[in-house]
Parts: sequence; C-alpha cells; structure tokens
Amino acid sequence: GQNAYAGIIQANDHFDQVTFDEERQNFQRSGQALEPSSEGKIVTRTTLGYTTQRLQQFENQRNQRQSKKRQREEELEQNNGASSLVETSDDEITYGVWGPPTVEERLDRDDQLTDIQKMGVQGLAPEQIAEREHLKERNRQRGKSDTNSDGDNDQDTAEDEEANFDRMVERKMSHLLPPRLASGEEGKACEPQTMFHGKEEYNYKGQSWISPPSGLGSLLLGTDDTAQEGKQHELPMDHHKCYVPKKCIHRFLGHNKGVHRIRLFPQTGHLLLSAGLDGKCKVWSTTENNLNVMRTYIGHTAAVRDVQFNHNGTKFVSCSFDRYIRLWNTESGAVLGTYTNRRVPYTIKFYPHDDNLFVVGCSDNKIVTYDSTTGDITQEYNHHLAPVNSILFVEDHGTKMITTSDDKKVLVWEWDIGVPIKYISDPTMHAMPCTALHPAKQYFCGQSLDNHIAVFQARDRFALQKKKKYQGHQVAGYACQMDISPDGQFLVSGDGNGKLYFWDWKRHKMLQKYRAHDNGPTVSCVWHPLESSTVFTCGWDGVIKMWK
Repeated sequence: GQNAYAGIIQANDHFDQVTFDEERQNFQRSGQALEPSSEGKIVTRTTLGYTTQRLQQFENQRNQRQSKKRQREEELEQNNGASSLVETSDDEITYGVWGPPTVEERLDRDDQLTDIQKMGVQGLAPEQIAEREHLKERNRQRGKSDTNSDGDNDQDTAEDEEANFDRMVERKMSHLLPPRLASGEEGKACEPQTMFHGKEEYNYKGQSWISPPSGLGSLLLGTDDTAQEGKQHELPMDHHKCYVPKKCIHRFLGHNKGVHRIRLFPQTGHLLLSAGLDGKCKVWSTTENNLNVMRTYIGHTAAVRDVQFNHNGTKFVSCSFDRYIRLWNTESGAVLGTYTNRRVPYTIKFYPHDDNLFVVGCSDNKIVTYDSTTGDITQEYNHHLAPVNSILFVEDHGTKMITTSDDKKVLVWEWDIGVPIKYISDPTMHAMPCTALHPAKQYFCGQSLDNHIAVFQARDRFALQKKKKYQGHQVAGYACQMDISPDGQFLVSGDGNGKLYFWDWKRHKMLQKYRAHDNGPTVSCVWHPLESSTVFTCGWDGVIKMWK
C-alpha cells in the first residue's frame, strides 16, 4: 500500500473473468487457488465457514482420487511386465510369421464358402434346384451361353470380366455404338464374298483389270523394293493446272444404302473405292470409256466406316461398325486378314513406309498399330479422352502422325512412340472429325464442327493459321471429308445439307457451290490426281457423282 492523507491506498489488482472462473473451479475441486494479487499467493481452504459434514465430503473426494490414481499405476505396472503376445493358436512365438493357417483362419475361410462350394448342387434344397433349372432354360431361350453352375469355369469368369471392362470403357456412348462382340467372337466374322462385274479380269496382254490404262504406268511406283523403302514417285504440283468443275457428268449407282467414304486409286485415279452403309465395298472404273462397277467386296455385317488403299493399290483395308477390320486383295477380292480388338474402328490409314502396318483410331480413345503379317497390335497411342476420328501422316512422307478426336484436341506423334510431342488445344476449338494434307506438305486443314475449315502448319510448330479460314457451309454434326486440288489452288468440301463447296486456297474466297446430294449430307469428296477438273462426291442417298 501507499500512505496518503486520506489513508492507505492499495493496488488495484486486475483479475479478468476467465481467470476468476478457472481459479474458482480449482478451489471447489482441490481446495486451492491463486489469489488475484501480483505475488500470486496460494489460498487454501480452511475449516472456517464449513460444517463438519461438508469437510468430511471434501476428505472423501480426495481419498477417492488418490485411490484411483494408485489403481491406474498398478495396472500400468502389470501391463508393462506382461508379454505383448497372446497365447492362442495364432501365437507367433511358437510358429513364426510363416506358420500354417491358424484354427481361426480356417474357420473364417469355411464360413466364406457358399453352400454349392461346400456340398455341390446336390446339397441344395429342391426349390433352389428347380429355380436354377428355370434360369438355365430361360437363358437358353434367350441365346445366352450357359455358364458352369459349379463355379469351376474360370474361362467364363474371365470373359465376363472382359465384357464388363468393354461396357465400362464405352459406357458414355454405348447408345451410339453397335452391340459389343460376344465372348469368343473374334474369329466369327461373317463369311466374305466377292463378285466381279467386269467383262474380263485379264486383257489380251495378260494385264489385270486393276492395271492403269496405257500411258499411266510410269506414274506408279517403281519396283517393289523402292516401294518398301517408301520412295514415292509423286507428281509436282505444277504438273497440270486445275479448274473448278461445272456440272455432274455421271452418277454411279449400286449401293443399297448411303456411301460414307470414297478413295481414288493411288497416283492414277483410274479406280474408285467406295465404302457403303450396306456393309459392302465396291471398286468402280473412272475411265471415260468404262464408268461401271468392277468388283464388289462383301465382308461386313454393319456399315463400313472407312476404307484405304495401300501405296500401290494392290490391297486395301476396310473397317466397319461390326468392330472388324479386313485386309483385301483388290484384284482377286480375297481376304488377306481379319482383325478386331472388340472396339469400333472409326478411321484407318496405312503407314506410308511399310504396307504391312496400318493404324486404326478406335472408340476406346486409342490409336493402335496392327502388323498385318502377324495380326498383332504392335503399338498403342493412348492420350485422347474421346473416340479418335482422323489420322494424318505428315513430314517426310509420314514420320509424324496427326490425330484428332471428339475431345477437341489435335495431337502430334512421332511414329512408334506412344507419347505425343505436341498438343493443339484451345477453349475456342471444336472437334475436327476430318483432316486433309495440302499437296505442298506445308499445311493441313481440319473440318471444324463450328462450320468452318481450320488450317494448321504441317511441320515445325504446327501453329493455327488464323488468317486461313474457310466458311459458308453447314457441317455441324457431320464428318464431311474435304480434299484439295493437286495443284493446291482449290479446296472442296461437302456439307450437312447435301451441297458441294469450292474455295480459293490463297484468297479464302468461296468460288462455287452446287446442290450435290439429296436426303442427307455430302459426306465425302475427292479430287482426281491427273484430270484437272474432275471431282467425285458421295452422300447418304447412295449415289456417287462425277463432276467435271
């Protein structure tokens, strides 16, 4: 305190409410608490102010706390002194960690067995046996394969797991795809057939019907050795000047349903290969004195999605919605190979440097490479997030591969390396189901589903050429294949309304449009490699038209 005229002044000790409540509870529990002075003295409970009964109650509480504390200490000492292992049949002291199964483990294993596994079918109740027979008969009537009721058929289990995996992979688009192949159907493709419609398969010179007309043989590849080396004898871009065709001069009729893709014979274009939605492929003659179908190839039970000639036209591959890929001999119509990976193939291309390899874009977001000699998949490219729509080989006759997908991305790959070297993706991009390479090999264009054709570099940075944009047609929802004239001056494309459009490549200006097909889109068009103004188109009306 401090002396003053009015008396002794004591210090005002600050004691907040929280501290006061805490010390009050301590005093009630233990009889001790800190006083609010700065010295922090301990205040103890005295007998002053308490009855004898209340003091006895405090003493009993203190004795109980001490008793519980001693009991806990004794239990802790006993636990520390005893062994941590329990002496049971699972004692690792006796058997070690590699000992035989314990009694408890064997009992648990027996409890997990079903009644059929313990006693067989004979051990079931009569009602259960009758129900099993009813289900077996129902499955037989529905055409389902009967699985082994004893649970010993491991092959059926593996096949069911594979079917479940297929279902999981295609779950988001199962309503758009044909039925999955049943287990073991890989070798059950339909029996192939072929029909020759021409006058004779060999002329008086012994030349096959697929041989080019006289005067065009020099345009083909040289010897087979040079073909395997990939040395192609390509015509220069200035070999002849191209012009926009003026009218349709011929209609090829023969498909019962629409035609989805057409391809011209490599370098000469004297034959036209068509892929029909009726499951048939046809080869047509395009020479002026013979505009007729030459051979029909029947080898699919569903619509043919894509076809492709090899480098010299002696073979071609077809892929269909029946999930099969077939390699055909163009001349004889014989099937050289049948391949499937249980997925729907959307696009197919031969590797430019080896005709024994072809690449397939599938519905499970993968691109796979097949070796036609063994039938094995030699490489997988798995970076797309949606089904693959188109494949294009660029740079040095195919050392790099460009793929497009429904995931709105364009990926660039080195051949036989399963990791892309370039991603082309932008929030404003749309899916591009079709691509085409410019004859100068400097650019490639993609049919964007926002109704325009986008152009990218085909080398170096693969950059989008924003100034090169061709629009005016309606292709949203359709995979309309476009093409570029051999001299690189014109771009041609169909659209979803059945029209045919021509643009100037340099000026990006639409030059002409025609009404080409009815009842559907003009889904594919190709420019003849030798004739300056000859274009072929096809649509879902089942007609192939020749424009000139």
